Amino acid sequence: MNKRIMYITIFGILVLIITSIFFLYQPLFGLSPSGERLERMQKSPNYRDGKFHNISPSEVMASDKSRIEIMWDFLFGKVEGKRPDRALPTIKTNIKQLPIEEDVMIWLGHSALYLQMNGKRLLIDPTLINSAPVSFINKAFKGTKIYSPDDFPDIDILLISHDHYDHLDKKTVKKLKDKIGKVICPLGVGEHFEDWGFKEDSIEELYWNENIVIDSTMIIHCLPARHFSGRTLSQNNTLWASFMLETPTRNIYYSGDSGYDTHFSDIGKQFPKIDVAILENGQFNIDWKSIHMMPDGLVQAIKDLNPDRVLTVHNSKYALSRHAWYLPLDNISEAAESNSFNLMTPMIGETIYLNDSSQVFKKWWIDHKNKK
Repeated sequence: MNKRIMYITIFGILVLIITSIFFLYQPLFGLSPSGERLERMQKSPNYRDGKFHNISPSEVMASDKSRIEIMWDFLFGKVEGKRPDRALPTIKTNIKQLPIEEDVMIWLGHSALYLQMNGKRLLIDPTLINSAPVSFINKAFKGTKIYSPDDFPDIDILLISHDHYDHLDKKTVKKLKDKIGKVICPLGVGEHFEDWGFKEDSIEELYWNENIVIDSTMIIHCLPARHFSGRTLSQNNTLWASFMLETPTRNIYYSGDSGYDTHFSDIGKQFPKIDVAILENGQFNIDWKSIHMMPDGLVQAIKDLNPDRVLTVHNSKYALSRHAWYLPLDNISEAAESNSFNLMTPMIGETIYLNDSSQVFKKWWIDHKNKK
């Protein structure tokens, strides 16, 4: 009887997958790159066999388990504390009222960030409405969905690291469209934005180690990451990236989604002065260790980059892996104490003052772990 139930469940999953194929291939989810954009991609050093590749060989699923077994574990495996049992604490800063001359950063949950620097407003990977093609998948933790597109002033630069749904939400960017001056994204991702009504001349697509000079006060460098891409079952038909925001007063690095690799050491050598490193921390698992940051890889990445301050993201809003929601913060907090990292642990919505390196943050998650 147990085997029969398992087979029925697997059959149901397969039906769901087949249904999803037809669902996800609608233009609603963006288009595959074509024309001059595709020609440029095909000339890229790490583009071959119709897709982009990482610097090092990187299997999305680095496991001996079958995909059915991995899916079964993800859907039905029990993980204590996978989601918080009550609303998480947040601070909803009124972003529209922040003086533009004040250099600040606000974590919006998961990997979404708002920055003000050198008189410019930037949004990074703003997943504010949905993190999946449909709203009932990957629902946000209680209390974390506090910002909407209406809460933002005009944005000078929208920075997108890759086209996965938890970093590029169509509904969010379409609602922000009339507020956005320029979109900067990895090569190929611009196809989605054009499909969604953005003007071609507002989109800047970069390959690894290319940059764009915004003006005399800011250069944005597109740098490598170790991940993958795709909004349908076709993977790696657009590029993924990390970014360095270089200004006369500070350098801020954003890793995007990335497993550990040699690029962190290379970036640390290229930019010997990094004021803030924003690094992926969360949704890790040994089954996909190559393309998401494992805890030991995160520690080594910080050592490679040697930043003055560290902020870790990709946690505390969605359950996309099989670990307790608070484990990423526990791990990095312990590592920071052991290695003397200057770790920032703001609540979602709490203001980080970029000119104040002595700012202190609480370990806010400690009192909100699931009851044992």
